[in-house]
Amino acid sequence: MADGARGRPGAAAAAPGGKGLTAEQVVARFNRLRQEQRGLASKAAELELELNEHGLVIETLREVDPTRRCYRMVGGVLVERTVKEVLPALESNREQISKILETLSQQLQSKGRELNEFREKHNIRLLGEDDPRQPPKEGAEGAKGGSAGVLVS
Repeated sequence: MADGARGRPGAAAAAPGGKGLTAEQVVARFNRLRQEQRGLASKAAELELELNEHGLVIETLREVDPTRRCYRMVGGVLVERTVKEVLPALESNREQISKILETLSQQLQSKGRELNEFREKHNIRLLGEDDPRQPPKEGAEGAKGGSAGVLVS
């Protein structure tokens, strides 16, 4: 989005902030960053549930006879195996999920820092959020203050 404003004359003067982003572009990029952060958080929560599920199944299968039959879903197909065949695969899957979850957590923290830096750089405030640099506003008189930031719902 920032590339589209580069070729237009006068686009840099349209908004303060260095890159020449308009208020609409700032809001759109901010919302996109928030959506990416939500997607990462959602995926992390999903993997956390899957990790817990794997843990429960592994603990249950450890107490079962290794020659006992069990069924496992592989790519949408239910296959029959023995516990001694399935248990190592489940433990391997759990380790891989744990590593992915760790990476996802780092990405989520990085995205959060990026989002906060973007908010500070463009002075973005969310609806219902007070400006931390200003004292609390009193009555309708304080609402007329001139902030040059962007307000996002």
